[in-house]
Amino acid sequence: MQQDQIMGYDRSATMLSPDGRILQVEYAEKSVRLGSASIGIVCGEGVVIIADKGDKDKLIVSESADKIYEIDEHIITSAAGILSDARVLINQVRVSSQQHRITYDTPIDVESVIREISDIKQQYTQHPGVRPFAAALMVAGINGEKCKLYTSDITGNYFEYNAIAIGKDDERIKEMLRKEYKKDIKIEDAIKLGLKIFKEILKEKFNIQRFNISYIKNEEHKFKRLNDEELGKFG
Repeated sequence: MQQDQIMGYDRSATMLSPDGRILQVEYAEKSVRLGSASIGIVCGEGVVIIADKGDKDKLIVSESADKIYEIDEHIITSAAGILSDARVLINQVRVSSQQHRITYDTPIDVESVIREISDIKQQYTQHPGVRPFAAALMVAGINGEKCKLYTSDITGNYFEYNAIAIGKDDERIKEMLRKEYKKDIKIEDAIKLGLKIFKEILKEKFNIQRFNISYIKNEEHKFKRLNDEELGKFG
């Protein structure tokens, strides 16, 4: 009987278990931790995301497996978990971003983007017949002259960070960031720090070509993606 009851809570994304848990949300969180990791770092001169694309089949065209996505020219995002779930959320906020530009003739602020993502995620823990989005998103961008970095979890909570990681081995990565992160770090040094952490995590599997790196500088307000040649300088 007890097992049957547990399975009942297990199958519903909207029902709280007797100990206050939503088991489908916890399973979705496990999916996130199976996905390749991304690191976000706020620097003195901007914000950077270093994303591990994972060990892909050599037959796949590298650019088709990118892990950093443009929301607007001043906002980028990366995801961990089931990327098809993340893509639905990213497409939604891309539309909202363009609607904001058309309506108000100004770029959307970063928190509005992460709030919309989080609101959609929360709804999928409250309505029957759906399952939670099995993806965590990291959103980085610039408001005025200030860089912002947020993550949104499965439940729809979001927080702002100076440095953060999502995906596989995120706790180990965050522990390293706590020890080595400095608020006035330069973008180049932040990239080196992120890759140094990935080298320690991945060990012999580390390959510079499996990474996407993008950044936004305070004075430019436009994201820049490192190409293969620029990536090679950090290898």
